[in-house]
Amino acid sequence: MSQDTLITTLFRQEVLAMSSYHVADAQGLIKLDAMENPYSWPEDLKQQWLEALRDCPLNRYPDPEAQQLKHTIRQLNHIDAAFEILLGNGSDEIIQLLLMALPTGASVLSPAPGFVMYKQLSDCLGLNYIGVPLLADSLELDLPAMLAAIAQHQPSVIFIAYPNNPTGNLFSETAIKDITRAAKGLVIIDEAYAPFANASYIDQIGQYSNLMVMRTVSKLGLAGLRLGYLVGSPTIIEQLNKIRLPYNINILTQISVNFALSNSAVFDLQTQAICADRAFMLEQLNGLGGITAYPSKANFILFKTPKNRANDIFASIKQQGVLIKNMNPQGGLLADCLRVTVGKPEENALFLEALKNSLAL
Repeated sequence: MSQDTLITTLFRQEVLAMSSYHVADAQGLIKLDAMENPYSWPEDLKQQWLEALRDCPLNRYPDPEAQQLKHTIRQLNHIDAAFEILLGNGSDEIIQLLLMALPTGASVLSPAPGFVMYKQLSDCLGLNYIGVPLLADSLELDLPAMLAAIAQHQPSVIFIAYPNNPTGNLFSETAIKDITRAAKGLVIIDEAYAPFANASYIDQIGQYSNLMVMRTVSKLGLAGLRLGYLVGSPTIIEQLNKIRLPYNINILTQISVNFALSNSAVFDLQTQAICADRAFMLEQLNGLGGITAYPSKANFILFKTPKNRANDIFASIKQQGVLIKNMNPQGGLLADCLRVTVGKPEENALFLEALKNSLAL
């Protein structure tokens, strides 16, 4: 049997039809493509962290429930004791767990464009993914279309990123509440960018039996540790725990995230700096002829370039040593669009200069 025959007979058609998630090589470039916090830790904090790791029992399995870390997350976010917390190896694993628990042929719905892993993992698992386009003029939820899709498909899970990735905006609270009330399945509010938004649904979980909130520490400044968490009904999280792999949060991540969150004031200052620089970048971008930058409550900015020039501008900026994200290949509302992460002031200045040079070509 040939390798091709083996592959086509062994793997599901959904998997064969997919493309793997591509991560661009940023070696030698200013990296403004992945919505990371550009700041490191102060040296004294690094030394305290290393001291916390000194006696880490690497020869033992980690606490399968990560109880100390959950306690810290609960305290920091003022999560009521009536709700449970599920930890995942990044938000990606939590999305995967939610979708793995669904019956064959179940429907999954989210606004489009949205976080790519909603569709990626739905397709991988052979589920029926429905993306409902945002309103073209405002990038807001199309509430009538969302409600119609809910009525037609009865989705088991609805994902709503708040703020949305890649558009950066906060959707209407009224629309989200109407969607939650109309849904028969779970509504997951994905608050990956909550540190930059000053808005959250964590305090509203108890108002709806089907509402859950998902967060990550990646955008806060801990992307390399890969930790996400889901907050909601203990009875729902009990079912997800049945398929969660044991020891999914390694001991280095448990200790490191617990330490970092116990020193959250450092990250609060970094977040404030990023938000201030975001406002400056928005002003600068919208002052450039041919560029339309969309308002953002995240740590990135989506902007539209002159028609049919996005690919060339992206390539030119990269050639000048700055890597951003080219959204144009996705088409639809993202045609002619690029996305830039808010970096350090000197990185932002180099990006803006590279963009000006590219527009002049």
